[in-house]
Amino acid sequence: MKEICTSVKKKDHDAKIQGRAVYVGDYERTDRGEPILVGKLLRSNIARARVSSVTVPPLPNGYCYVNADDVPGDNNVNIVLDDTPVFCRETVEYIGEPIGMVVGPNEEEVDRILGAIEVAYEPLPPVIELRTAKEFFFEYEYGHGDVVRAFAEADKVYDEEFETGYQDQTYLETQSMMAEPEGDGIYVHGSLQCAYYVHGAVMRAMGMGPDQVRIFQDVTGGGFGGKEAYPSILACQVAVAAHKAQAPVRCVFDRREDLEFTSKRHPSLCRYRAAVKDGRVTALECDVLFNAGAYSTLSAVVLQRGIISAPGVYHIENVHVRGRAAKTNTTPSGAYRGFGAPQTFFAVEMLMSHIAQDRGEDSIDFKERQLVSQGDMTSTEGRYHFPVPLRAMLDEVDAACDLRRKHRAYAQPQSGRYRRGIGMSAVFHGSGFTGSAERDMIRAVAKLRKYRDGTVEVLASNGDIGQGVRTTFPKIVAHELNLPLERVFYQHPDTARVPDSGPTVASRSLMIVGELLRRAAIKLRACWVDGEEQEVEEHYREPDFMIPFYIDRFQGDAYATYAWTVNAVEVEVDTYTGISRVLGAYGSFDVGTPIDYHIVLGQMEGGFLQGLGYSSIEKMDYDNNGKIWNHSFTDYLVPTTLDVPNMVAMLHVEEYPDGPYGAKGAGELPLVGAAPAYVEAVEQALGGSGVHRLNHVPFTPEDTLLELIKEVK
Repeated sequence: MKEICTSVKKKDHDAKIQGRAVYVGDYERTDRGEPILVGKLLRSNIARARVSSVTVPPLPNGYCYVNADDVPGDNNVNIVLDDTPVFCRETVEYIGEPIGMVVGPNEEEVDRILGAIEVAYEPLPPVIELRTAKEFFFEYEYGHGDVVRAFAEADKVYDEEFETGYQDQTYLETQSMMAEPEGDGIYVHGSLQCAYYVHGAVMRAMGMGPDQVRIFQDVTGGGFGGKEAYPSILACQVAVAAHKAQAPVRCVFDRREDLEFTSKRHPSLCRYRAAVKDGRVTALECDVLFNAGAYSTLSAVVLQRGIISAPGVYHIENVHVRGRAAKTNTTPSGAYRGFGAPQTFFAVEMLMSHIAQDRGEDSIDFKERQLVSQGDMTSTEGRYHFPVPLRAMLDEVDAACDLRRKHRAYAQPQSGRYRRGIGMSAVFHGSGFTGSAERDMIRAVAKLRKYRDGTVEVLASNGDIGQGVRTTFPKIVAHELNLPLERVFYQHPDTARVPDSGPTVASRSLMIVGELLRRAAIKLRACWVDGEEQEVEEHYREPDFMIPFYIDRFQGDAYATYAWTVNAVEVEVDTYTGISRVLGAYGSFDVGTPIDYHIVLGQMEGGFLQGLGYSSIEKMDYDNNGKIWNHSFTDYLVPTTLDVPNMVAMLHVEEYPDGPYGAKGAGELPLVGAAPAYVEAVEQALGGSGVHRLNHVPFTPEDTLLELIKEVK
């Protein structure tokens, strides 16, 4: 591998290991020595209702109640549709919707006041179940070829439904934000992924100009997408509270509050119809339905990526895809690693496996025969401009775990208490924002500032949420400038100091912003003058090869390039308990050149493990009233390293010429393919789709026992 791939100690390693890193919950006072007030939210306890009245008890000195009447600007949070209120309007739309906030110096007293507030409701009929939803925030449709003719000429037509559930991000640090009045402006900081998203939201809610709002990212204990849009909501709430109290206000969620009321992965219901002729899938119809919850948040872009991924990694000439994001009176859904793709890749991969089994063919062979290749048309009539290494990666996984032989062996009838299966998936992740968003909406700018002593500061708005950009960005710059790594540094983003290089989402930070910094470093190297302070900047330019993307008809290059992975999961099912033990999880991952080998490998292993949790044990649901009942780590389980004792992650490098040193997007890819590989393995252990056709995740031990009952019947 290249020199840039050599691993180094992460820049923030010592501060975190030694306990010196300061999170927003760690401040005892502000930087100016001011005491910090506690803010806690008054939440709806009914899924849909008109709020008739809110009766607040007499408040002690130093305490105040904040609601929509106190919002100085617009009581809407700037996300996509801007339909999410800062505090509720006339109605509440889900259990947990913020009605107001109590603020004061003592947490116990704030809790007492919250408990004494009386809210009168006029209940309205809620929509809880996705299947009964009739209102949609977004609807998209696209296709190509002659689907009707292909179905008419098919040897056989397959029709299946697939369901996926919630998945909570379960970052180590819960949602936490703090606001401080600053003259005629406001300073907001906390745990977040996208400083300029928060900046725009607070500007709107406060009715302030850009120079009056300052956003700073504190050390952030994980995000996984959960801190993309939600911090904008909480930031507006603490900003309004601080403005009314004219004092610093901090709100830190407890774990129960975070699990119940923050955004999660969209549950989905996908219906797929496939036409098969002469052993190939010739047409595919996909009807994709996502549960957006009570407000739209990021559902538009999550759904877009989901439906673009719906046909999978297969060359299918005739395709029709429809996608809808439904409104229900449940907790709003949002971004999560993979961003809509895990739902539809689960559906298409399981469908392909079921078709193969019905035909009496090994599903690995069936899938491999129909994989896309470089130059093929994408689902949106773009092109796979660069190598598609899936076949080589499949060989790598086969060599690592004897995949093909085991897959054929486990397909034979099994008996006894313990039964084994192995499943395989092949998926991609489009790197960067969908379509022309990087060019037309984000328009990223990055800067380098050289100081007189020869040290160089990276100026960008991308936050380190554990993925390591505080290390990899300086690595790129130091490499180009031929400087020791300790001479280049990257602070946490502060909108008063850094340009808008775009959000920390969509596997874009390293590929897009890292390349801007590489080019800026080359520019700085060319004009370097010892002893002088200098600054250079670079702006994003869309690659010339891209076919223009039109969102109104989903046509063109949805992504400049793709990251690829082939996964295999081997399980042993205990037919007495229903527990599936993962014997091994294997993945070959192509994310281009790894800018730091160990950081990238850690991302692959961590994302893969999250995907296995999504597949198996991370079950979250709501009751008939729309209240989430999994609100602790007692009843919402996440996997640990003990759950997957044998994980093998391999890096397959296909360089992307427009990424720094060939790097592509990495963070989201490893989660996407885990679910179909796991569920196919369980299905195979239970006897294959001839008896057990599995079609939902998470697939829990209880689900396994229900399937086994079918054998008895």
